[in-house]
Amino acid sequence: MTSIEKITFACNSPDRLATFWERALERDRVPLPAEPPDETDDPDHVLLAAPDDRSLPLLFKRLPKGSTADIPIHLDLATEEKAATVERLEELGASAVETKRERFADRTEEWTVMEDPEGNGFCVCDRAPR
Repeated sequence: MTSIEKITFACNSPDRLATFWERALERDRVPLPAEPPDETDDPDHVLLAAPDDRSLPLLFKRLPKGSTADIPIHLDLATEEKAATVERLEELGASAVETKRERFADRTEEWTVMEDPEGNGFCVCDRAPR
């Protein structure tokens, strides 16, 4: 069986972007083996642990990025309090782009499209009833 091991973000500043997601998702950093020092204090790799068995670790790696205008893969965050979560993420450095609504059979879903501090797209939606 094949499974996904982690989600990797190509970014300019792994420490800065990992700090945003560390606070946004309330995750802990995982120590990585020492890297050769570079000209900055910003590490080339930062890993955030998965908080439970249903989540994946997030790796932030200094790599050149493609365009953020049309991102085929992004994170969808589910929450009990969408408006409060969007506000908290904006305080951490994210930007709200737009709120969308779509009707699916007998329900209407609403989500807010956002960008993290490096322009990577993600969405915040209400947690679906279980």
